[in-house]
Amino acid sequence: MDGSTPMTLSPKDQDRLTQIFFPHVEHKKGEVISAGCRFVYYTTADTATKILKSRQIWLRNTAVMNDYSEVQYGFQCLNNAYKAEPGKNFNAALNTCFQGLADEVRDLFNGWLPIIFEDTYVTCVSQHLPEEDQHGRLSMWRAYECGTGVALVINGSVMFGNTQVLQVFSSPVLYERPETVAEQLNQIATNISNDVGFLRDLGREHVKSAVFNMFLFGILCTKHPGFHEEREWRAIASPQIYPTPHCTFAIEVIQGTPQRVLKLDLKNHAEQGLVGLASSAPRFPWTLNWGILPLSEGGVHGEIKGRAGPVFLAQEDGRGAARAAWRRSRSGLP
Repeated sequence: MDGSTPMTLSPKDQDRLTQIFFPHVEHKKGEVISAGCRFVYYTTADTATKILKSRQIWLRNTAVMNDYSEVQYGFQCLNNAYKAEPGKNFNAALNTCFQGLADEVRDLFNGWLPIIFEDTYVTCVSQHLPEEDQHGRLSMWRAYECGTGVALVINGSVMFGNTQVLQVFSSPVLYERPETVAEQLNQIATNISNDVGFLRDLGREHVKSAVFNMFLFGILCTKHPGFHEEREWRAIASPQIYPTPHCTFAIEVIQGTPQRVLKLDLKNHAEQGLVGLASSAPRFPWTLNWGILPLSEGGVHGEIKGRAGPVFLAQEDGRGAARAAWRRSRSGLP
């Protein structure tokens, strides 16, 4: 991020760092594993066909997501908490570890904020529950009332690996109000204070990187509680911050809007510890089973193809006002 790259952490240290700065992740991960470790990708039949034929998944710019105000909402929640008492507690805890670190990481984050708003790419999946095998989730199908909805059920284990070969990161979406984000920032401040010795041993750069990523994923993966039924997880790439060697850029027209997308090849990289991204059994990448459930005015009907049922994701479209929204809100943390 700033020209210096700290040594890679051991899986044990990385897990401990995650528990300090991302205490919700292990809980959400446990929920997915206990439900069968499956995600579902809701999309159109056209998009599903392109995924299966090309063996690629597309990550779209956050500025043209279905609701481009989501990232702005996440930033406002973080900014409000940071300006209040929880932010003061958080900064005090950081400075206990390394003097001046709070201002250093704030300035680093603010420097990258325009890039985060305008050049971050995501693809979204939903946690798939066993009871949804037969018909899926109605609230997700409603985005495809045109009758071309498809659900791809995905092997979730690849989302939880420790390898960073792709530089594409997975994170659960939190459905929070501003006041609960403030409570979480206070909790993280307490976590830091309780583990000062461990954090000092890791070194300043590792801790700075962890805080930067906490801010980054905090604004990209916080949504209003009204969307909690989605149970969303996101795969996130910010190639100017973390170069993505296994992704390529392309201009594609999606729902009539030309836009830049980031294409991730669905290939394993076993020599670097990444397996499970490509599927060999059904010869379709990244999917365990897939199904097409046509929609009609009376509800969902049709035959599920494959051993497990479908699942789906909200349809996305472009919104031209995105950049103006980012510019109104990207002044940074105080």
